[in-house]
Amino acid sequence: MIYKLYWGVITLCYAIFFKKIRFPSHIGVPIFTHGLKRVTIGNRVRILPGVRIETHYEGTITFEDNISIGQNFHITSAGDLIIGSNTTISGNVFVTNIDHDYQEIGKLILDQKMIVNETRIGSNCFIGYGVAIQAGTVLGKQCIVGAGAVVRGHFPDYCVIVGIPGKIVKRYNIKTNTWEKTNSDGTFKS
Repeated sequence: MIYKLYWGVITLCYAIFFKKIRFPSHIGVPIFTHGLKRVTIGNRVRILPGVRIETHYEGTITFEDNISIGQNFHITSAGDLIIGSNTTISGNVFVTNIDHDYQEIGKLILDQKMIVNETRIGSNCFIGYGVAIQAGTVLGKQCIVGAGAVVRGHFPDYCVIVGIPGKIVKRYNIKTNTWEKTNSDGTFKS
């Protein structure tokens, strides 16, 4: 319980740097921050230590209400990036909406333009340990992403995504009210 008070004090100290923080949210000690004036943190957001939050150019990050995030979380945005309410994110997860162009031969990739693609995590999602959510990923409501997955693309509500690259292996069938195995394209198996 003492550590939550400690994190609460840290959050109060950092609050002036954020666009908005609603309480009772708390943040463990971050390792790096950039552009916090474009970051909004909703009510009851809990972020464990080791977080790295970055916004570039006019990018924004919105953490909706009641989100729990594990240690060593890294999020970076140059567009609008939203994490939906009631979502749980395990430790060592990376989320971005940025790709780096690499077309100019002989020029350092980090000096080439950033390519921004919409990235959004729906409400009530679970993101497993060590997941990478790449630019251009849109997760629907209540998606589950298995540990270690590398995810890019659009995924419908109520699906389970695993692997590298991330593929749908199960979806909730609203006709039968059960979770059913799917083909990799998300269609139900016969």
